[in-house]
Amino acid sequence: MILDTNALSAFVDGEPEVGRILSRQRRVALPVIVLGEFRYGISQSRYRAAYESWLAAHLGDFDILDVTDETASTYAEVRVGLKRSGKPIPANDAWIAALAIQHALPLLSRDEHFDAVAHLERRTWQG
Repeated sequence: MILDTNALSAFVDGEPEVGRILSRQRRVALPVIVLGEFRYGISQSRYRAAYESWLAAHLGDFDILDVTDETASTYAEVRVGLKRSGKPIPANDAWIAALAIQHALPLLSRDEHFDAVAHLERRTWQG
């Protein structure tokens, strides 16, 4: 399973349902894009020290997915498909979707715009 930035934030903040979902996964991955967005967000947080400490302690528990040439090809396909359907999504989310498709992993996200991405399985949580 791949996390988007909101799912990662919910997990770090102790959202119990996200924790339950992740505990049942064989593999939990973070796109490098999500890691960058999360680091950007915490750099402006009043809880920066706590979040950075959490990252230092737990980042090794995740597979970090880097962008490759294969990802770039999948990204282009995602963007073209969304443009043709008239349902564009933010560019960073297209990269996240491309990595999920490339690695054949579901995406944990509350963002319904991911549902417009062909070949992407989005899961969500209550809470």
